[in-house]
Amino acid sequence: MRTRLTLTAGGLAGVLAGATLAASVSPTGTPSDGPDGTASTVASGSSGARPDDHGTPSWARQGGYPDQTSDGVAGEQAARVPSFLRGGPVTTRQRTSAIAPGVSLVRWSQHDARGPLRLQLLVVDTDTPGIQLDYGAAGPVPRTAPVTTILSRDGAVAGVNGDFFDIGDTGAPLGVGRERGRPVRHAPLAGWNRAFVVAKDGSLDITEVPMVARVREHPDLTITNVNSPSVRSGGIGIYTAAWGRTPGRRVTDGQRKRVRVVHVRDGRVRSNRLRMRAGRPLKGVQLVGRDDGARQLRRLRVGSAAHVRWWLAGGPRMAIGGNLYLIREGVQLPIDDREMHPRTAVGIDRDTGEVLLLTVDGRQSFSRGMTMVELARTMMDLGADEALNLDGGGSTTMAVRRAGGLRVVNSPSDGSQRSVPNALEVLYSPGG
Repeated sequence: MRTRLTLTAGGLAGVLAGATLAASVSPTGTPSDGPDGTASTVASGSSGARPDDHGTPSWARQGGYPDQTSDGVAGEQAARVPSFLRGGPVTTRQRTSAIAPGVSLVRWSQHDARGPLRLQLLVVDTDTPGIQLDYGAAGPVPRTAPVTTILSRDGAVAGVNGDFFDIGDTGAPLGVGRERGRPVRHAPLAGWNRAFVVAKDGSLDITEVPMVARVREHPDLTITNVNSPSVRSGGIGIYTAAWGRTPGRRVTDGQRKRVRVVHVRDGRVRSNRLRMRAGRPLKGVQLVGRDDGARQLRRLRVGSAAHVRWWLAGGPRMAIGGNLYLIREGVQLPIDDREMHPRTAVGIDRDTGEVLLLTVDGRQSFSRGMTMVELARTMMDLGADEALNLDGGGSTTMAVRRAGGLRVVNSPSDGSQRSVPNALEVLYSPGG
């Protein structure tokens, strides 16, 4: 039977099925919170690597996408303890606080046969007047910044880091992104389209969000992405002013031959070249083709009409990508119960309409991190009927607004906030 989350004046009750409260006990090695809630102790056996320690991660060098974290750090392997010997987690030091009307923060420590953990949960009641969830950006699509900087741009009261991203090169997110009231910022045609969305009717969902793109006068062009870190071989990528400046060969993975660039502005083809120029102001739309995509773009003659359009299927108001479904229609999906990392996840409780934003500290002596199976089970125990894994590792960050400004309330494993391209933010307007 699934245990539902209950917030009480005494703290967190029944967070995990079978949890035993022991408020006077704390895991060995847990540091006291610093001024921003961070700590940098690295667990024995974990790499503790920072992005600049390992450069471009192996998944990027191999032309693929990450399945665990953007930083590509190999996770510590969980101890092989049979499930019947693990027992239930022992929960300690639980603390609950109100961040804004409809927004509560719960923090607690727990330990089991595999070791200690420290977790942070934002519970967001989206029925509360004035509460909204939105996509928060660092600026142009490839720009990165600390989560607190991203949240402060929009006056958010709380939030967590968002999508996986091209940490070793462009900095651009890998998946789907749309901010309320703005055009689609970035999206692939398919392959990295799982996202948390606010639908056209205002309902919440975690689902596949395909991208659709067309050049009206050339409907057979193979458009594969909008403002993505790279254009797929054989495809055509759209790059817009949201990217900032012309990307150059970074988005063709350095490929020089069989590449073509078409500049479209005000519905007309302004140039069609073989040479890619980087760092120029991007006005209008740039179409970048590789291999067969480059061959297709040869047909677009300078001066001819070309109306480029792109959108997300279903027309969601807001979308932010992740990678793996943790829970789908009440069913737990992950099977990896070995590799442990810091984690960030978003879930929806269909019974209450609440959104659950969870961070799990890891790669540190006082918190080992979670496997995908453990993360999914935790989200289910918290009440989620749908849940999505967001970027983890050194990216995992949760911040809330306190008197004096935004404060990080988890312990980022790099020892400080990592710069990331986007965040899932909680906004509150008293007049809303």
